[in-house]
Amino acid sequence: MKRTTTYVLVATAAVLGVGGWTFARAISPVGGQPFYYRVEGRKPLGDVLDELESKGTLRSARATRFLALLSRRRDTVGTGTYRLSGDLEALQNLRALAHPIVQMVRLPETNWAKRSANLLQRAEVCKADDYLALVNQPADWKEDFPLPPTTLEGYLYPDTYDLPPLLGAKAVVGRQLDAFRTKVWEPLGHPKDLQRILTVASLVQLEAGRGDAAMIAGVIENRLKKKMRLQIDASILYGLGKWRRLTFKDYREVDSPYNLYRHGGLPPTPICSPSIASIRAAMAPARHNYLYYVAMPDGHSLFAATFEEHKRNIEKRLEALKG
Repeated sequence: MKRTTTYVLVATAAVLGVGGWTFARAISPVGGQPFYYRVEGRKPLGDVLDELESKGTLRSARATRFLALLSRRRDTVGTGTYRLSGDLEALQNLRALAHPIVQMVRLPETNWAKRSANLLQRAEVCKADDYLALVNQPADWKEDFPLPPTTLEGYLYPDTYDLPPLLGAKAVVGRQLDAFRTKVWEPLGHPKDLQRILTVASLVQLEAGRGDAAMIAGVIENRLKKKMRLQIDASILYGLGKWRRLTFKDYREVDSPYNLYRHGGLPPTPICSPSIASIRAAMAPARHNYLYYVAMPDGHSLFAATFEEHKRNIEKRLEALKG
């Protein structure tokens, strides 16, 4: 069908006085691998075709413009990323330029910025280093909610976004901050002490099992009131920048302010991008006298007020793991 359409257009060109053979060759493939082409803002089709010809991925911009006129294609290309190929005929590339790529990417709440950066690079959205550079420059962003001085960690709202290839790091961070405003800052009534809330929420996010968020937030607050070290493994892993099994040597020797076995209080920053549920739990922790918890294999946690009870709960976990 596609080749039939091309033959019709070639015949039309011949009738109009354009050399049919010359026209056919001018709109034929040049050869080459598929590639992405990014447009920001509406761009004249002619400018796009001239650029593609200059890059050697289109045989003739002039002939392709004529082809676009014959086939009544739009004279502009909208914002988006397009998949083109030198192995396609000009008409096929013209069709592709009418349909920007939609690529839905999940940036999960369990991710810290470095993990999201790697995910974005694999999806060809942006370079990991570009994303992290923007995350570590909060002063470059002007928002109507307060931002911390050193990192946007915790403010990069986790969600599924349309992030096509070549979108760029700035657009990704901008969308995450916009989502934070509309899904956290505004619905929660512009909460005070936002940085502390997000830091607690990030700990809860990586520690809580099924329905345990408010309970674990309560444990964190109880330990802080008693000036007990939080001893949260996820915070050490954030400091290391790797998700792996920790050893007793790690607890003792990892020299990082995120090692909450060696340092009291909260970590210096959030350690992931918490969901609204975890943020709500941090704002309204459960009231109880528990100081310890241990995660069970089925996803829920066992809580204890004393260390002796906690040790018994650890035994229950070990038994459950054997089963």
